[in-house]
Amino acid sequence: MPFTERLTPLCNALQGSAMAAGAKQTCYEGSAVQRFQFFLEQSGEHEAVLQSVRRLLPGEFKRIGAAKSGLDVLGVGSGGGEVDVQMLSLLRSTFPAVPITADIVEGSSELTDNFKALVAKTTDLQKISFAWHIMHSGDYEKQVEAKGDVKKFDFIHMIQMLYYVENLTDTIKFYHNLLKSNGRLMIIIEAANAGWDTLWKTYKKELCVDAITEYCSSGEVVASVKSLGLKYEEHTIHNTFDITECFDPSSATGECMLSFMTAKDHFYQSFTPEIRAGVLDLLRNKCCADKGGRLFFDSSLSCILVHA
Repeated sequence: MPFTERLTPLCNALQGSAMAAGAKQTCYEGSAVQRFQFFLEQSGEHEAVLQSVRRLLPGEFKRIGAAKSGLDVLGVGSGGGEVDVQMLSLLRSTFPAVPITADIVEGSSELTDNFKALVAKTTDLQKISFAWHIMHSGDYEKQVEAKGDVKKFDFIHMIQMLYYVENLTDTIKFYHNLLKSNGRLMIIIEAANAGWDTLWKTYKKELCVDAITEYCSSGEVVASVKSLGLKYEEHTIHNTFDITECFDPSSATGECMLSFMTAKDHFYQSFTPEIRAGVLDLLRNKCCADKGGRLFFDSSLSCILVHA
């Protein structure tokens, strides 16, 4: 069955569940989880991230874990764990005899359950000790600061979650301070001047009103890292996905994608005709490349490795 046919029932269900939910959502629960999973299937983003991880992390892990008797990992905003499981499996294979712990901070209980289910069926993760913190990163920071004995980590990763923090520089500083000697903080975020950055900064007034109140991309992250005087490396993760159906007003799949891209339950009901037309014009002419009549959105990301 074609992808669009498979997704049409899902999009219809999402629209109904979103209306029922009604309340402002600040993390991925309920219909927001379904919209997120729809986006992942459509965009290929996880595969792009995983290709980068497989290329960059083997060497990083060897440096981080050299001569250590145990390794501690912290995932912040780990979602359903699809990327985390791959990274932890890579770390496990690099150091098969070294004890590993993994602390996971994730605000969505639904996505955490997905992560736990993945761990349960991944044989090489059975010996890793997991600690689950179902809370927002800001609450985790408060919890850590309230404790006298602070756990430190060899590897901390923050993938696509810095959009939701109150203060970007303070957040990076906090988690960087949790690194052990020779540790790494890995931040993956939308690339500066790519499609998401262009869309959300052009329509900041209309889009930055709910869970995301101040959009940031790799440009702001790098500026924060530099302001803290930290050493870092930046790597681009190239990715595009087909959003041609977004320009067909009768397409349920297209509206479902537009709703995710603008963080609204219903794209067509949430904006005036002028704003809708402006968003579509921007997407077509500033955020996409035309390939044989199909429009591919530039969803490139940036992987920033910050040294301890």
